[in-house]
Amino acid sequence: MSTQPLNTNGSIVYLLLGTNLGKRKYQLDKAKGFIENLIGKIQSESSLYETQPWGNPDQSSFLNQAIAIKTQLTPDQMLQEIHNIEKQMGRVRKEKNEPRIIDIDILLWGKNVIKGMDLEIPHPRLHLRNFVLVPLMEIAGNEIHPIFKKSIEELYEECEDPLEVYTIN
Repeated sequence: MSTQPLNTNGSIVYLLLGTNLGKRKYQLDKAKGFIENLIGKIQSESSLYETQPWGNPDQSSFLNQAIAIKTQLTPDQMLQEIHNIEKQMGRVRKEKNEPRIIDIDILLWGKNVIKGMDLEIPHPRLHLRNFVLVPLMEIAGNEIHPIFKKSIEELYEECEDPLEVYTIN
């Protein structure tokens, strides 16, 4: 279900990249290279943020970064490419909230609301997590969440997540 027709002729899509295994900055840079080659041109990117693990505290801290890309792909095509990138980089999905070499989430796709079997946009938990809101706020603070009708900045101000997020650059 989509609330409005998708414009795939240059849609701006916000992604969150995260890693807590290996050389974390290298993993993010490698993922961005794959994204530019396979999904779309990066339009902007947030600073890098050191974040506490969410949902499973018994693991290393994450390095997270939000990016905005311009893509010609459909949401389903993008999800397939994201899974291919994650797999190519060595991600193996075993359990929820586990340590990972790379995690790429689709956060927002313009003003679209998309609900499918394998994909939900906006990301259904973005408003609950500081590690998503802080980097996204840096590059898209005024973007309006199409379901809550609030800006990313407003969602951050209302967020009750106690976990800290630190900029590292």
